[in-house]
Formats: sequence, C-alpha cells, structure tokens
Amino acid sequence: MYDPKSAKAEEFICHEEIEETLAFAEAHKNDRELIKSIIEKAKELKGLSHRDASVLLACEEEDLNQEVYALAEQIKKDFYGNRIVMFAPLYLSNYCVNGCVYCPYHYKNKTICRKKLTQEEIKKEVIALQDMGHKRLAIESGEDPVNNPIEYILESIKTIYSIQHKNGAIRRVNVNIAATTVENYKKLAEAGIGTYILFQETYHKESYEQLHPTGPKHNYAYHTEAHDRAMEGGIDDVGLGVLFGLEHYRYEFAGILMHAEHLEARFGVGPHTISVPRIRRADDIDPDQFDNGIDDDTFAKICACIRVAVPYTGMIVSTRESKACRERVLHLGVSQISGGSKTSVGGYSEPEPEDENSAQFDVSDNRTLDEVVNWLMQLGYIPSFCTACYREGRTGDRFMQLCKTKQIQNCCHPNALMTLKEYLVDYASPETKAIGEALIQKELANVKSDKVRDIVVERLDKIKEGSRDFRF
Repeated sequence: MYDPKSAKAEEFICHEEIEETLAFAEAHKNDRELIKSIIEKAKELKGLSHRDASVLLACEEEDLNQEVYALAEQIKKDFYGNRIVMFAPLYLSNYCVNGCVYCPYHYKNKTICRKKLTQEEIKKEVIALQDMGHKRLAIESGEDPVNNPIEYILESIKTIYSIQHKNGAIRRVNVNIAATTVENYKKLAEAGIGTYILFQETYHKESYEQLHPTGPKHNYAYHTEAHDRAMEGGIDDVGLGVLFGLEHYRYEFAGILMHAEHLEARFGVGPHTISVPRIRRADDIDPDQFDNGIDDDTFAKICACIRVAVPYTGMIVSTRESKACRERVLHLGVSQISGGSKTSVGGYSEPEPEDENSAQFDVSDNRTLDEVVNWLMQLGYIPSFCTACYREGRTGDRFMQLCKTKQIQNCCHPNALMTLKEYLVDYASPETKAIGEALIQKELANVKSDKVRDIVVERLDKIKEGSRDFRF
C-alpha cells in the first residue's frame, strides 16, 4: 500500500502506485481539459503530485507542452531568479566492492586504473580547483569499507576545508557517497558538509536488484531509505537523483517525485536538489547495451516537468551533457551546473595519463570554468559561487520556508553578484571580466532594496580592493 509517510522503501516508493500512475497518464495524455487544469494548478507554485506531473510528461498536445516549458522557465525565475550555482566534483577514490553493471567502478573491472588520493594529493587538487575559482565541491567515492572508510571521507573533508590558497577557499563540501548508517551521517553533519547526495539509479526494485547483483548496494531498501537516515542523523539538506537510461523514464520520473513527496510528508522538508544524469560511455561501459536511453527532447521535457512539479528544489545538470543540451535545459528550470569538471581520481592538478584512465564517465562538456562562466553571462545568467545559506544556517526547513515564499532572492541575488565579483577580480580572463562587470552593473538595478543595493555597491568596491567573503 502506498504511504508517503512510511519509513519503508516499498511503501513510499510503491510499485503498484507507479504502475497505476503510468496507466492513468497514458490514458489521459490527450485529455486537454485535464492537462489544462494541471497546468493551472502548477501556476499556483505549490507543486504537483507525482500523478499530475506524470500526465504532463505523457502529454502529446504540443501547444500544451509549450505552455509547460514556458511555465518551467517562469517558475525558475520566480524562485531562483537568473542565477546559476557553480560547482565541481572531486573524486577521491574509485575503489569499490559493488557489482553495478552500469558503472566502471564495479569490482570485476580489471581495465580501469584504481586510484585513491592521499591527503597531500587532495591538497593539490583543491588548490587547482581554487585557482580555477571554485568555492563549492561535491566529493565522490566508490564504496569500499577497507579503502574508503568513513574515517577517510571525514579526514578528506577536514583537509578540503583547511586549505587557504591566495584568495581561494572551498566554502561548501557536498558529499556523494554510498548509503551508510545514522551514526555515520551524524559524523558527516558534524564535519560541516552541505548537501548529502545519493542517486537512486533506478526506483524499479526488480531492475535495481538486477543492476546491482552483488555488494552492499544490492540491498534496495537500505539504499532507498538512506536519505531518511541522513536526515535522522542531522543532515538538513539531501539530494535525489536517478540515472536515466536504466529503466523506463516515466517510471523513474514518478519514482523520484514520490521520493520528494515522502521527504516532505515525513520530515516537512523536500529534497534540496534533484539531479538528472543520463548514462554515459565509460571505461568498460557501453550505454547502447541499455534499452531505456532517452533523446534530448525527452530529457528536456523531464527537466521542465520536474521544475513545475517541485518548484522549490535545485535542479542539477552536470558535464555529462553537452553545451547545446545544457543551454536548452537552463531555460527549463536547471539551477546548478558543474564547470571545468574532471571525473577521474585526480586530474585537476595534473592531466591524467592516457594509460591510467580512472574516470567514472566520459565528460561531454569539456570547457574550462572561465569559458562556462563567460557563456552563462552571455546568455543573461549570473554565475553564482555563493555558499551563504549553508554558512548562515539557512538549511533544511529554514531554507525551504524562504524559498517557497520566494524570499530567498533577497539574499541570493546580492550574494551572487558579490561572489561573481570575487571571481572576476581573482580568476577571470579579460573578456570574461569585461562581460561580468557590465552584467553586475545591470543587475544592481534588480536589487529591490535601496539599502541593500547601497551595501552591495560598497562591498563590491571593497572586493576590488582585496576584501573577500561578504554575504547576506
């Protein structure tokens, strides 16, 4: 029985409920009256149920689809403005004991180069990331209790936060590691992490168990209930995600929205972020071996429907996607992207030798961070390196309250301008700096409060003179 308040995975992600939802959506995919009513409901900015959103995803009426796309773009502006948060992944280790058939880290793979960064190597990687201009990292690691125990992760987080290089500093470390215990989540919370991110990969239990034939990750319930344990352990912000291409996309779409509904129902706080990765080629992984791949049009529609269904959540698209694809979905609700990313273990401080491939997947967008920042600004977006909410305690229900009432922009917009100014002064190429300075001057007019605007102008001057890390 479907119960969003249940703590049991198979009750808050109910297979029968998803099947009924997909059947309902298929039966009503041309029901214009119903679809219009769902769009009107979405305009109230309070989100949609997994069933209503599934109808929009299935919709075959092109004019109504265009309404959904336009609404998704407007909702993103209403909640997050024209800011795009920047981050980079940092892979600590690719040692793994799992047998996941879609991931090159699987323990049977004898061709991938196994690596684990020492703390000294982590320092070099972080300095290289700081020299690019990054302030926010997402650390990644394979699951291996011997090579990558929680103590190694905690030590690595401490190392990352300790490094001050010139004007560089990593101000927020998000963590994407395997499902673990409440006790370990408490340790991560005490270490000062930002968001705990864990991809479900697939919500279809039978497929999940087939795709994860061996290793701790085989346990569907333990994995699916991980975000609950993280929140019980004191982590306010959690991130969801599925790997599109493993199972039918409509099933995954309904599942991830049910997971968001569950977190709202049980904890009063939905997911801080939702990621939408697609399976990509990797060391011994051929994405064509999987039958559920989706084209760019379907991917764009998924992004738009997530945005109208969960208007408050941040939506992440990584360098798995091409420049053209990322540009398209930026207009449909995406609010966070990576830039200048390496998916190898190491590779920021020194290029990885061709015969030592350790990457989790092939990157599609290989541009530098400066090129990505330049491109975003030319599209009219503000690249934001802000981490103020996390550092000011605006997390969990406090963040969600501000976000859902659209008050968050009062802080985030000026903070984005100040962190962009830091980037322009410290790291930008001359062309990027010129574009950015013009953008900041233009955006100052959009700071609603005269008092706040005056403070921002004063702080922008101080940043130019050498001061750093202002925030509202």
